[in-house]
Amino acid sequence: MTDNLAGALCYLFGFITGILFLVLAPYNQDRNIRFHAFQSIFLNVAWIVIWIVIAIVTIAFRVIPFLGFFISAVLHFAIGIGGLVIWLYMMFKTYNGEKIVLPVVGPLAEKQAGV
Repeated sequence: MTDNLAGALCYLFGFITGILFLVLAPYNQDRNIRFHAFQSIFLNVAWIVIWIVIAIVTIAFRVIPFLGFFISAVLHFAIGIGGLVIWLYMMFKTYNGEKIVLPVVGPLAEKQAGV
C-alpha cells in the first residue's frame, strides 16, 4: 500500500483507523502516516467534543418554542455538514500527497508524530 493511500485511510473510520495505523508494524515507522493517524484521532476527538457542546447548548434553546428548535436544527446540521466536508477534504488531499495541517489539532499531531 502506498503512503498516500495509507495516510488517507487514517481518516476513513476516524480514530479507529488512526489507532490501527499507529499499531500496524510497517506503517507506524513512517512519520507522515503517523502524523495523519494522530491528526485523525485528534480531529475526531475534537469533533465529538463539539457535538457534546452543541447538544448542551441546544438544550438551553428548547425553552424557546419554535425558534429554539430551528436554532438547534441549524446548529446540528452545520456541524454535521462541516464535519463531513472536513473528513472528505482531508482524505482527498492526503490521497493526492498534500499535507494539510489543521489549525488546532495539526500542531499537536506533528508533535506526537515527531515531524
